[in-house]
Amino acid sequence: MKRRHFLHTLMMGSGLLLPVSPTIWAASSNTAVPSGKKVIVIMLRGAVDGLNVVVPYADRDYQQARPGIALKAPGQDNGVLDLDGYFGLHPALADLRSLWDEKKLAFVHASGSPDITRSHFDAQDYMESATPGKKNTPDGWLNRLLTSLPGSTTPTRAISIGATMPRILSGQAIATNIASGAAGTRANVLDQPKVGSAFSQLYENNSRYAKTYQEARSAHQEVMSAAMQNEQQIADGGAPLPNGFPDDSTRVATLMRNDPNIQLVFMALGGWDTHANQGAGTGQLANRLAPLGQGLANLSKRLGPLFDDTTIIVMSEFGRTVRQNGNGGTDHGHGNVMWLLGGKIAGGKVYGDWRGLARDQLYEGRDLAVSTDFRSVLMQVCEQHLALDDRQLQQVFPQLPSLHSRFNLYRNT
Repeated sequence: MKRRHFLHTLMMGSGLLLPVSPTIWAASSNTAVPSGKKVIVIMLRGAVDGLNVVVPYADRDYQQARPGIALKAPGQDNGVLDLDGYFGLHPALADLRSLWDEKKLAFVHASGSPDITRSHFDAQDYMESATPGKKNTPDGWLNRLLTSLPGSTTPTRAISIGATMPRILSGQAIATNIASGAAGTRANVLDQPKVGSAFSQLYENNSRYAKTYQEARSAHQEVMSAAMQNEQQIADGGAPLPNGFPDDSTRVATLMRNDPNIQLVFMALGGWDTHANQGAGTGQLANRLAPLGQGLANLSKRLGPLFDDTTIIVMSEFGRTVRQNGNGGTDHGHGNVMWLLGGKIAGGKVYGDWRGLARDQLYEGRDLAVSTDFRSVLMQVCEQHLALDDRQLQQVFPQLPSLHSRFNLYRNT
């Protein structure tokens, strides 16, 4: 088989995903103008225990259900950071306290998917497609959002940080995937003029691939340029930063400041499936939450003035059982907590229809019930932050939410 035919066959089988480097891939596009409003979605894969993130410490049922992993009251050693006299924030998230006090951080408790699955794979798929219970949805809601926004698409209007292009950004509109860590902004073999020219010639006469390849190359050059503008000034000759979310979040903020075309960003973090040895104020969960909080604080600071026009959403596929298990952990549950950060968020509040943790209020007698459909939160972000109309909202969210609590997540709207 000739090399040209082999490469074309490879791309046919991969859904028109073209490599621009070992760390950057671009999906083929149809064309759709960046506005000043930004959205960053952070997915906590593995089902984070929302009851030990935003803790109902004043609910007596909380302490009784978790004798070994319940967090202590405010003021005690490793106790929660009081939010409103009923809820408290896990102490490992202390870096976020100033955002709460500035009313730029809010939570929506007892939120999640109305689908009853306890499968990580299915639940994540439903949250990324925003069509709970429907497995054959061909695209992700962030990709549909991209096609609904006004104007024309650039290769970096929507970016994902991670190993592969995520479900949430799959679809017709172009999206760019960048590896996490410093490798995502390193030069690669295609940056060598002779190699880049050879690949350009390979695709230039193919009507199907030429545009996608050029968009992918443009995305890579745009990311490289945006990254180096800052790193060359503040790091030792552009030396890579250490791995981890705090560094990735700082890098994302740098890219967004240097490239005004970036409007939608997706990042995913794993390690939240705490079936054993979860811990309370310290331990496994605390060790996961600390860099998450640090990274979110970095992101809000490094974005600078852009933070006023940015909404950051943190979500997970489902919550965990109210009662701890015999291994000092928690099992797959249902309701959870969504986080929202941004300069225009009506923060300093825990939103949602909270019904407590008494057994008769729990889903199947074991889980926090979902009283706010996660899509109703996403729809409010799209409507009030991105100014989508009813027709556009229907395009992004083809199934209307079944559970909706009435609240306003934004100031001056």
